[in-house]
Amino acid sequence: MEPNPKVAAAIASAESASGDEKAAMAARYEAILADMPSLAAPAAPTAADLNAVLDSFFRQGPGLVASRSFLAAFVNALKGIDNEQLWIDVGNRTLGKLAAQPSSYFDAAATIYELLATAHENNDDFLDAAKALAEIPLDSSQRKVSDEDKARVWVRIVRNYLEVGDDTAADVYVNKLKNIMHTVSDPDLNLHFRLSQARIQDAKRDFLFAAQRYHEISFFPAVAEDERLHTLSMAVKCAILAPAGPMRSRILGRLYKDERSAQLAEFGILEKMFLDRLLSPAEVDKFAEGLQPHQLATTADGSTVLAKAVVEHNLLGVSRLYNNIRFDALGSLLGLDAPRAEETTARMIEQGRLVGRMDQLDGTVWFQQGGEASGEKGSRRADVVANKEMRRWDANVEGLAEDVESVINSLQKEFPAFVAANLAS
Repeated sequence: MEPNPKVAAAIASAESASGDEKAAMAARYEAILADMPSLAAPAAPTAADLNAVLDSFFRQGPGLVASRSFLAAFVNALKGIDNEQLWIDVGNRTLGKLAAQPSSYFDAAATIYELLATAHENNDDFLDAAKALAEIPLDSSQRKVSDEDKARVWVRIVRNYLEVGDDTAADVYVNKLKNIMHTVSDPDLNLHFRLSQARIQDAKRDFLFAAQRYHEISFFPAVAEDERLHTLSMAVKCAILAPAGPMRSRILGRLYKDERSAQLAEFGILEKMFLDRLLSPAEVDKFAEGLQPHQLATTADGSTVLAKAVVEHNLLGVSRLYNNIRFDALGSLLGLDAPRAEETTARMIEQGRLVGRMDQLDGTVWFQQGGEASGEKGSRRADVVANKEMRRWDANVEGLAEDVESVINSLQKEFPAFVAANLAS
């Protein structure tokens, strides 16, 4: 496709004036870019118009300084045309042109990759957007990039990969972010980083970690009130789907005691789980309606994540009601056959999530009352109440120490001289 005749004439005029210094040559081509809307009128500038200007400029053998000035003007002209497909077509061709040059133009390439990513995001092509952003040179010795700018690019890559459900690729960039986020002060970037962590752990079915992250995010003042409630709801869903045991009991306790939880549709099932009450099939089916596809996925044994979580919870509930029970009766309560009930019970006891002992000859399980599972694999013992209270005390002390450390880190960033003078000892 040929360029607009007026654009072609302007290019010919610029080429005929060659022979003067390179800065003046760059200025002539920058003037063409500035006049591009009027030259292409009444239509909008086309890819052929921009490509012709680019090709003509580099045929003149410009120097590095003149090229950088021209490329900045070229990218601005490209941004000024509201046409995503044009950004993609011209952007990709320009990157190919720059790669063939003897000098490196990292800044121009970075800006074009960002423009390509924006175009792909506007077209809902999130995978292509992530790939474009991944090409931005962030570690070159010839281009200084701050940790905050790196974080901005990597967070954007993570969000695009999560949009297409590729949590494995997203996790690669989250791991990169972990190494620099302590130096990033931008609250929005920190929020998106934490949210990305929660979404990835949720997708990987690490529901305990995801529930904790979602709950933390639900307190962020930068998040709108309705979004905070939605994030709290996600925390509740993940906690309910987590493997039954002492760790889940703690996160359920925090969520149940959160005054906002009473506003959620999931509060009824949250309350029953926190109080170790048995769940009915109707309650479980209603809760399942609000879950995402990956939260209803089938596990290796053929059951869904939700079904497994409910069976384990109801088994804990049964352990509060019975001193002992036969496996056939237990299976009837759990909706399983006797062998599956025995297998589930054995696994939870072996993993330290249920306290009891099994008599396989008699087909009976005996539950230990008055304590809580230790959570230690293979322990088959309970923590007595005193030890349980001690662990709560330890957790509170640990939380206070983390809060103090967070305050000190914030002071170090904002008032380093004050910290040096007052906390040196």
